[in-house]
Amino acid sequence: MGFIRFFKEEYAAILQRDPAIKSKYEILLYPGFRIMVRYRIAHKLYLKGHFFLARKIMQKGADKTGIDIHPGATIGSNFFIDHGIGVVIGETAVIGNDCTLYQGVTLGGTGKQTGKRHPTIGNNVMISAGAKVLGNITIGDNTKIGAGSVVLKDIPTNSTVVGVPGRIVKRNNIKCEQIDLDQIHFPDPVLRDITALREENKKLRKKLDKLTKRFDEYTKGREDENT
Repeated sequence: MGFIRFFKEEYAAILQRDPAIKSKYEILLYPGFRIMVRYRIAHKLYLKGHFFLARKIMQKGADKTGIDIHPGATIGSNFFIDHGIGVVIGETAVIGNDCTLYQGVTLGGTGKQTGKRHPTIGNNVMISAGAKVLGNITIGDNTKIGAGSVVLKDIPTNSTVVGVPGRIVKRNNIKCEQIDLDQIHFPDPVLRDITALREENKKLRKKLDKLTKRFDEYTKGREDENT
């Protein structure tokens, strides 16, 4: 891919997903753009067996941007890292097309396994700030992962995931034709459970009040009979 084409694709991706951008030349200042320029070069070198040089290029990029991408990772087109500080992408990670990562995201391993040990991310996936996706797992297309979530198991397509560990709280409710970047309106399973418990508690209290009232009436009737 030539630099001009790469520049245009990166600009289109950032323009689509970052309302703060005002000029196409601003992308030259984006840490995500700068690290991806290095990654595209380093990845080609890595595939040709120039491992040290590839790692050196990416390490310098990590020092400057705070984004640590292993040159062996496979990253598709239209990829966008917003802010980027603290993003880590491991060697065997695979990322599809049209994906978005926010600051603090880790696509990492779970130990010292060999072989495929990092996640595979499908197309049109958004991973919110601080989320951790760990191990040789697969995240399906059109999935959203909430901020701070820790995902340790495979996630099917069209899912919304939140929590520690990550739980699926919604499926088949994401617009697949465009990237959904809403990081606020996630379902809250804890609040849902608390609400359900509150309603159940109300019903139990009503039943208890009725039983108490009937018991008091029965007790009073027995006292009247004895007198």
